[in-house]
Amino acid sequence: MMTFCFTGIRSFPKLWKSNPYLGLSPGHSHTSLFLKDCFGIRNQQKCFSLKTASPQNTKAMNLLLTRARSGRKGEEGRNKQVPSESHLFAAGAAKKRSQMNPQSKDHALPPVRNNIIQLPTKPLNSEEWDKLKEDFKGKANFENWIISQMAHYNSSVDVAKSLLAWVAAKNNGIVGYNLLVKYLYLCVFHKQTSEVFDVYEIMKARYKILESGANTLLIRGLIHSDRWKEALLLLEDIKKVMTPSKKNYNDCIQGALLHQDVNIAWNLYQELLSHDIPMMETLKAFFDFGKDIKDDQYSNKLLNILLYLRNSQLYPGESFAHSIKTWFESVSEEQWKGKFTTIQKSGQCLGCGKNIESIHLSPEEYELLKGKVMRDVIDGGDQYRKTTPQELKRFQNFVKYCPPFDIVIDGLNVAKMFPKARESQVLLHVVSQLAKQNLRVLVLGRKHMLTSRARWRKDEMEEVQKQASCFFADNISEDDPFLLYATLHSGNHCKFITKDLMRDHKACLADAKTQRLFFKWQQGHQLAIINKLPGSKLTFQHILSYDTVVQTTGDSWHIPYDEDLVERYSYEVPTKWLCLQRKK
Repeated sequence: MMTFCFTGIRSFPKLWKSNPYLGLSPGHSHTSLFLKDCFGIRNQQKCFSLKTASPQNTKAMNLLLTRARSGRKGEEGRNKQVPSESHLFAAGAAKKRSQMNPQSKDHALPPVRNNIIQLPTKPLNSEEWDKLKEDFKGKANFENWIISQMAHYNSSVDVAKSLLAWVAAKNNGIVGYNLLVKYLYLCVFHKQTSEVFDVYEIMKARYKILESGANTLLIRGLIHSDRWKEALLLLEDIKKVMTPSKKNYNDCIQGALLHQDVNIAWNLYQELLSHDIPMMETLKAFFDFGKDIKDDQYSNKLLNILLYLRNSQLYPGESFAHSIKTWFESVSEEQWKGKFTTIQKSGQCLGCGKNIESIHLSPEEYELLKGKVMRDVIDGGDQYRKTTPQELKRFQNFVKYCPPFDIVIDGLNVAKMFPKARESQVLLHVVSQLAKQNLRVLVLGRKHMLTSRARWRKDEMEEVQKQASCFFADNISEDDPFLLYATLHSGNHCKFITKDLMRDHKACLADAKTQRLFFKWQQGHQLAIINKLPGSKLTFQHILSYDTVVQTTGDSWHIPYDEDLVERYSYEVPTKWLCLQRKK
């Protein structure tokens, strides 16, 4: 019988939290996601037997055994805030609203139970592992639990080796696949490149095909070494069974740039673009590499990355924005100068004084969007689950014979903005103030709002109907399709009021270009009431006058970016900008 242990300790940047490779969020179990979500390993009972190892496998194991002895001796010998006045879609605004007006409490995560046993901080011998297992009170398998904890807390490789040596000794030289993969994770985490090589040789000899999870770890472990091109072979192996992840491509691209092979990096990037959105870290790597490159062709490719961000309505993070600024300023012959700044409500950049592109759609864009919304959301959407075709037709006829509206109000939504106030009172207050400004108002509601009761007074609803056009749908009907139809039908000047952010309806649109047009139109037309007590003067958050996308005039670039400390939801846009100007 052959037993074994592994050796080696180095440092490696944290993968669990600071690195996006495992895609974890606070509150998740690191170890379960490590096995299931990231690497597709679902506790298979595959085993690795040293007794049946091939000659190459034995050779690699002998090397590990030699290191383990010397390694054991060495081990024994040592002991930002959101502005107070921001628009509805500003980054961080939703987070701030949820803090100011908590509608519901998030389900609290269960408290984390203290470790059943103390994780060892140095390698243990067989008797010590036996004692630790005897003290283990958990219901889980001890070996799997302890290696998961080691992965969670990034224990040293030497401690993990002593565990695997103990497991092999009491199981006739057999180590479970999960233990081996988690050990590999620790080798990659601690950047133990030689250890990664050895585990790679063992796994290649033992298994004809490696799991995608093992391949992902091996790719990550190989890219910093002189054997980095073997990571490309692993990428090809993944392609045989599935589409590699953007993380796999990112690692290979980073490896190619690290070893100055620009052509391979760009080829992999183009391949990635054909089926996925690159990670921002990948794009940042090209800019970081580019500051030392004096090549017009390379520069043009970087500018194309910026145009890709524009067309995809993507935003770099703060660190990426700094890389972009550094690259522009490194192009000495063009004399670029960058500033981090903000945009005034008028759309003027505070850094250079130039005006940012308008948020308003062109007539052509508006007609295109109107047609797509009518077809995909209203005529062909899912609103018929709650709205009958007959009722929608009745509403279309109603709108057809009304003059264009200036404001369309989701009546039920607006009426419930102040939970402590009577709904009909709130709605009347909003409608009255808009009517005083000579605005033509449409209120969309439901028939139950006309039934006199405590929160819907008949006299107040009659007054609403005197000051605004009203359409009351069946109580089970969906309001949003009516609101979109009336607003778009009235023309590009018409605004609408609702707290609903229309994400489901945006998702109904068939293509990304139309979805971006919808969001652009929405930002320029959706009014948000600033929460004031009923009876006070009605005020709205300002509507964006400029479009939040990467843009250029040739001699300037304006790039919105995500601040590190601001939580931006997917339907929000950044408020910080990188302004780049070329000196004349």
